[in-house]
Amino acid sequence: MRRLVDLYEALDSTTSTNAKVEALVAYFRATPPEDAAWGLYFLTGRRLKRLVPSKGLKQWVRELSDTPEWLFDEAYASVGDLAEIIALLLDQAERPAHTEELSLSRWMEERILPLAGLSLPEQRERITGWWHVLPRRELFIFNKMLTGELRVGVSDTLVVRALAQFAGLPPASVSHRLMGTWAPSRAFFEQLVAPDVSDSDSSRPYPFYLASPLEQDVEELGDRSDWLAEWKWDGIRGQLIHRKGALSLWSRGEELITERFPEIATAAASLPPGTVLDGEVLAYAEGQPLPFSRLQRRIGRQKLTAKVLAEAPAAFMAYDLLEENGEDLRPLPLRERRARLEALLRDKPQFPISPIITAPTWEALATAREESRERNVEGFMLKRLESPYLHGRKRGDWWKWKIDPFTVDAVLLYAHPGHGKRAALYTDYTFAVWNGDDLTPVAKAYSGLTDQEISKLDRWIRAHTKEKFGPVRSVEPAQVFELHFEGIAASPRHKSGVALRFPRIARWRSDKTPKDADTLDQLKGLIHAPA
Repeated sequence: MRRLVDLYEALDSTTSTNAKVEALVAYFRATPPEDAAWGLYFLTGRRLKRLVPSKGLKQWVRELSDTPEWLFDEAYASVGDLAEIIALLLDQAERPAHTEELSLSRWMEERILPLAGLSLPEQRERITGWWHVLPRRELFIFNKMLTGELRVGVSDTLVVRALAQFAGLPPASVSHRLMGTWAPSRAFFEQLVAPDVSDSDSSRPYPFYLASPLEQDVEELGDRSDWLAEWKWDGIRGQLIHRKGALSLWSRGEELITERFPEIATAAASLPPGTVLDGEVLAYAEGQPLPFSRLQRRIGRQKLTAKVLAEAPAAFMAYDLLEENGEDLRPLPLRERRARLEALLRDKPQFPISPIITAPTWEALATAREESRERNVEGFMLKRLESPYLHGRKRGDWWKWKIDPFTVDAVLLYAHPGHGKRAALYTDYTFAVWNGDDLTPVAKAYSGLTDQEISKLDRWIRAHTKEKFGPVRSVEPAQVFELHFEGIAASPRHKSGVALRFPRIARWRSDKTPKDADTLDQLKGLIHAPA
């Protein structure tokens, strides 16, 4: 485990991209494959399911450190991270000068994972025993693994870059091999870095190509005829795969969602083997997309009833062909991939193709963009016709030209601690609007403020707290913020009766008082179509 601890500290101590890559490459070179696989598991943001109840961990550390419950609660609220507060409270305990060095894979497979099958007293005996003997540096990382909160400060892009440099492989090959579901093991890691770029997992999706937000004037993109324009669909980005008789539907979040959309899986059986489509899972009926709120009725449900399937029918809107007859088409220009896609799906009405917007000029396209909300779309996707299908967010060839967001002025009501390095700051907020004489919560948001604004607001929150509910603080209703959001829908599950999509903070309206905030009726007036 010590190599992972060293890597964690090396990555945490620098902001240099090159230094982080060098530390990662050195880790992969020095670490046995079975341990490197587990290190990679955490580096790519994967987390263990909670193996031990938080309540038990809190009680055991209070007992060992002789800390009163009220004091523990105050300290925990200040620190904001259970793994860290445990390490801090146990920091003064006596520890043996020399401890057995156990590899990361053995820690995971022989000690941590088996905790799931033990009773609470057995878990307590083992965990407190390890707390007594682990060196201080390793104690913190162990606690992070135990709580399922081990996040390493490095992006997937840097991990892929380091692995590619270590293995002498193209980054695209490494990125592809990391897609989908995999278990950390010696065999997996050896296959990951093997020089043979073939892939034995026929269900594995390709890395998604992501568009960048269009921030310049659209005319700066050049000649309109060089670009394909299509609607930006409001659904779940996915890849539909038919290989070797197996059908797989993957979301962009690398979640296998085939069983959630049985009608799409059934339709996919008509695709020739060796086909991979890129597109969008939409709520869809009578040739038209339905609001995203319809699709939400199917997300997260344990059982798909006939009623749910009827209320929220789904379809796969295809807009790119990544593989045909087993051939990887990603290096080809979009112009050719699109022609092949249209030929493939010409006689398959169960797979609608994302239509091309034929507006001949940028001005005409801007006019058509004004229809977005009526069409239940988010604006346009602009793709250079000569572009290959890359991986990740590469600026220049794919842009998303979204419609202007909705706005609302709302009052800050509650503040929640952040995570990681911001665990000691209040960075997550709940906002409300007026409903008669009362303020009704309508949105939670955590992005949009600068570091300076977060620090200033944190000090204000601590000085103007009305009540505490564990780590959450109720504050005086005095601060107004302008929020932006992508959509709004009626929602019986929310007290306010509305649900906002992707709310974020646009600016701190220090020029406004709470009485200037918007009303719930104003928000409801923005709902342009039934859910």
